[in-house]
Amino acid sequence: MAKPAPADEDAAALRRQLRRSLAAVAAGGAAADVYDEAAAALEALREAELGSGGRKGGGEGRRPAAEGGEEKEAVPVPPQFLCPISSRIMTDPVIVASGQTYDRRSIEEWFSAGKQLCPQTQQALLETTLIPNHLVRSMILQWCTENKFNPPTVENQEENNVTNSDQKTFDEIFKKITSSAKSTEMRQAIKDLRLITKQNSDFRAVLGERPDSISRMIFARSTPGLQNDLQVLEDMVTIILNFSLHDSNKKVIGHDPEAIPFLIWALKSGDMGSRGNSAAAIFTLSALDSNKEKIGELGAMGPLVDLLENGNIIAKKDAASAIFNLCLLHENKSRATKNGIVDVAMRAIDDQLLVDGSLAILALLSSNHEVVEMITEFDGTACMLRAIRESECSRSKENAVVVLFAICMFNRTKLKEVEADEKVNGSLALLAQSGTSRARRKAVGILEKMKRNMHNRHSSC
Repeated sequence: MAKPAPADEDAAALRRQLRRSLAAVAAGGAAADVYDEAAAALEALREAELGSGGRKGGGEGRRPAAEGGEEKEAVPVPPQFLCPISSRIMTDPVIVASGQTYDRRSIEEWFSAGKQLCPQTQQALLETTLIPNHLVRSMILQWCTENKFNPPTVENQEENNVTNSDQKTFDEIFKKITSSAKSTEMRQAIKDLRLITKQNSDFRAVLGERPDSISRMIFARSTPGLQNDLQVLEDMVTIILNFSLHDSNKKVIGHDPEAIPFLIWALKSGDMGSRGNSAAAIFTLSALDSNKEKIGELGAMGPLVDLLENGNIIAKKDAASAIFNLCLLHENKSRATKNGIVDVAMRAIDDQLLVDGSLAILALLSSNHEVVEMITEFDGTACMLRAIRESECSRSKENAVVVLFAICMFNRTKLKEVEADEKVNGSLALLAQSGTSRARRKAVGILEKMKRNMHNRHSSC
């Protein structure tokens, strides 16, 4: 095999640096210098690529014609700006649960086709929330401006084009819910609204035209014959869940003074169906930071942790997803810790229940010394080493080694335990070669600490 030219090696190194920076941003909590490093790496890569005169990276895109009508030389689009699914420049880059970035339309079509694996990593995705990648979007726009490209425009995937028919149908159903004198008629109308909001995604946009509807529906539940009906409670919770799936409704529901308190009440007091769907609605609404803050302040974390511990498997998954999303906001991390999330997550891992979700939550919280001490008290070192060895999910291996790295940072005495396991199993050495980029960094970091520790022991002899 021919040895790569020095210019190619430089470009490859820049790409690796850029990927590391973008991964740090996608993981959340990146420092300001990470953004600067990403921008600097992108600029250096652009100079290296364009200076070579070749069209590396493929993809589509050319400069617009010059004013005199003469077309400029084609400029290659940096590969990190191309959607891995469509191979086109991304107009609305979003991050999925695996940490990979795709164009919104392409990944939504992927999910709509029933595919639940990350196209690049083949990791099973427990949830399909899409987080806008503002850094990549701004870098694409900057690159387009500098290279005289027509910048990509974000297409609105969920326009609120509410038809007169949808409005009429909603008003007819809602009149029965809020104005009927018969509880049986109200009960049936609530069922009808649950069904239509489930089956007709376009219909959900009608809430934007009737923003007070959630409060009015909740008040209607106080009607004699309905207030103690558990099925009515589940139907109402599910209606809110269905409406929340429409992106523009997340803010509408978050601003409703009754909606989130009602979901939290159902999370505490409902049957398992109501509690699970309430957790799912909270997870969906928590895509907005303003909702994360409100949900945390109103006391959702305690009942979510309880549901994670005591719910059925479906409810447990919804609770884990909601807790993880809420903990992306710093203030909610301490709320989760105070409500016993570490104990519950560690027991779930020991019982081989929701291992992936529990590891994801612990990795998110592991930057806190107090949390790491709690994990260590639960024999966390052995638990994380076992997850690295036995898990079939690359993201779970990554989360386990993130927690293990934090344990070794905060408690150096645990390095001996890790060292003994590594001599027998070689799990970290294998992960350092074949894990995700983040997993490789953490594994290498632990291995280097072990080497220094061994060197210090030998030097003192």
